[in-house]
Amino acid sequence: MTSVPVENKSSASGPRPVNLRTDLAHLADLMELVFADSMDQGGRAAVREMRYLSKIGVGISLLPGLNDLTHGINMGYVWIEDGKLIGNVSIYPTNRPVRNTWIIANVGVHPDYQRRGIATQLMRTSMETVRARGGEHAILQVDTDNETARRLYERLGFIDERSWILWRRSSTLRIPPPMTEQSVRVSHRRRGEWRSEYELAQLVRPADHGGLGWQRPLDISLFRKPLLKQVGDWLNMRSEERLVIRSEDEQRILASLWVEGGMLTTATQLTLLIDPAYQGVYDEVLMNTAVRRFTGRNTALVVEHPADETQTGDVLRGYQFRAQRHVTHMRWDVK
Repeated sequence: MTSVPVENKSSASGPRPVNLRTDLAHLADLMELVFADSMDQGGRAAVREMRYLSKIGVGISLLPGLNDLTHGINMGYVWIEDGKLIGNVSIYPTNRPVRNTWIIANVGVHPDYQRRGIATQLMRTSMETVRARGGEHAILQVDTDNETARRLYERLGFIDERSWILWRRSSTLRIPPPMTEQSVRVSHRRRGEWRSEYELAQLVRPADHGGLGWQRPLDISLFRKPLLKQVGDWLNMRSEERLVIRSEDEQRILASLWVEGGMLTTATQLTLLIDPAYQGVYDEVLMNTAVRRFTGRNTALVVEHPADETQTGDVLRGYQFRAQRHVTHMRWDVK
């Protein structure tokens, strides 16, 4: 695709709030063009929803169960130039349990109109909206190798939290052999060990350094799950298994692997927490266990892991995980 049909009846130039009745189809085309090389599964789902919703018309903002990005488009802005819709930014509040945090996403400008300061003005407009709505923080993610975008966000006051790599292992790959001479015991985490696992996470995934990943802040409820959350997982057919390696005295958890899936998901999500003293060792033990146990269930294995933990990255490569995307999470603190 080399162009998108961006005709719009408005002739005024500049940013304006999204009009759901008229903009969705054009926005879907714009996003598909601008983000063709980096769009992930969630982005593609949002584009599909936008095309579908553009045919419905009135009341779509009231429909339940929409992709978060679709809701964000409803609260965002578009840029009109020469009577055409050529830019977009989406904003929406996140469930991240850090007070009044908002997400800024889908910052895109049609290639024919780039390098004119349009992205900067769209960003400033969205940041002022976050401020006006009482937001205290805004977060975004950007491809790590997109230096132009990263410099823009830095000029606007965003700081790096952490860089992450999304790894994926195909469900069609062969099951690896078991590790030889393995003396490390892998077992399920006990209910009463949540505090020890939380302390491990505080060490390797501190809250001020991005937490557990994109929109996964370090929160105690992820380790001591409330009953209501447990019921919600059951009703939505979500499953979770936690495998751990303990210290010799069994007083501390030194490594933990979360295995999360569901009846309706196309991938099994893994989360690795490894004490730095055991990186490259215990992560391999846990990964060997997971790959052997969960390969062949018609779902891929997916891991979002910090890019700076290179030893674990080597382990993932050894088990035929492929790096899908390298992103940097950035944060703006409203003054």
